[in-house]
Amino acid sequence: MPLTDTAVRNAKPEAKPRKLADEKGLFLLIHSNGSKYWRFKYRFGGKEKLLSLGVYPDVSLAQARQRRDDARKLLANEVDPGVFKQEAKRANREIAGNSFEAVGREWYTKHSPNWAVSHGDKIIRRLERDIFPWIGNRPIAEITAHVLLATLRRIENRGALETAHRAHQNCSQIFRYAVATGRAERDPSVDLRGALPPAKEKHHPSITDPTAIGELMRAVEGYRGSFVTRCALQLAPLLFVRPGELRRAEWSEVDLDKSEWRIPGEKMKMKAVHIVPLCSQAVAVLRELLALTGQGKYVFPGVRTPSRPMSENTVNSALRRLGYGKEELTGHGFRSMASTLLNEHGWNRDAIERQLAHAERDSVRAAYNYAEHLPERRKMMQEWADYLDGLKSGAKILTFKLN
Repeated sequence: MPLTDTAVRNAKPEAKPRKLADEKGLFLLIHSNGSKYWRFKYRFGGKEKLLSLGVYPDVSLAQARQRRDDARKLLANEVDPGVFKQEAKRANREIAGNSFEAVGREWYTKHSPNWAVSHGDKIIRRLERDIFPWIGNRPIAEITAHVLLATLRRIENRGALETAHRAHQNCSQIFRYAVATGRAERDPSVDLRGALPPAKEKHHPSITDPTAIGELMRAVEGYRGSFVTRCALQLAPLLFVRPGELRRAEWSEVDLDKSEWRIPGEKMKMKAVHIVPLCSQAVAVLRELLALTGQGKYVFPGVRTPSRPMSENTVNSALRRLGYGKEELTGHGFRSMASTLLNEHGWNRDAIERQLAHAERDSVRAAYNYAEHLPERRKMMQEWADYLDGLKSGAKILTFKLN
């Protein structure tokens, strides 16, 4: 007699596993621990076989019967339902492995070792926040330009146009990787050129008026927060490296006797060694700091975890504490300050660009010319520091000494 919902629900376990038969090969297997499994018994190729149809109560009696009937239809077409199920699982695994997210994470794993840590973190956060939730589970080969554009529009509509353009670029890189590894035929993102409005060029807030710079230098001198943070604030305008390069500085890279900081290529945005000449003022700050943090790895260790560098928000937070809003000045703005004033006062543009570690068109040239313009840069960095001292003291200094 066929089973009923009540009979299935009330079936009790016994000392040994037992079966409750339904009809047409379907039965309920009840284990001694009380778990209940649907099974379908059938014959194929002269052999008796069993097919698992799910666990009760996740799969109801009606659902189990439907699955049994689907299996019987396969048998009627001379298809083994057990083999069919295994092939379906394999296909699903293949689809999951070729999803946009799976390919994207594989691309990230392959390439991220060659990026700065901060750069890689931004990319994966962007993908996890703005891309994967919407198209991550789709087979990458089936994603069209229209589908990708709809995802990018979500970013654009919240006012993050620059992020939308960066996400577009990252998606294109993932699609090209999929093509190269045989998971897609083409990159549909190329069809979206011009679909997003151009992003306005974003400049880091900076201070370039000499009088205002003097006020800033005096404010930094009077900073009453952490000594380590104060040192970072003092060095930022003297060195004008990127904020991430400054906070991740290691004592092993600094030679105070030679007045030089050599940043390894793997820590630089352009992957080339970068030499930062240290003016006498920077050396004095670092010698003070050496007594406090010199036993550790980092010049600017984190407050809670000294084995890691200070937080990326530390310098910006200190500037806010000094009364400078995010629209007035950021840690990155010290670079713009130096670049603007140095160019205005006639210093060699190539020396300025080299000191800022800006992109070199020829990557081979960049790798081997990290010492380019070094004597001139040493002189420039020292006179820049002297100029800042003059502004801090309130002197009306308008030009650098170029000779």
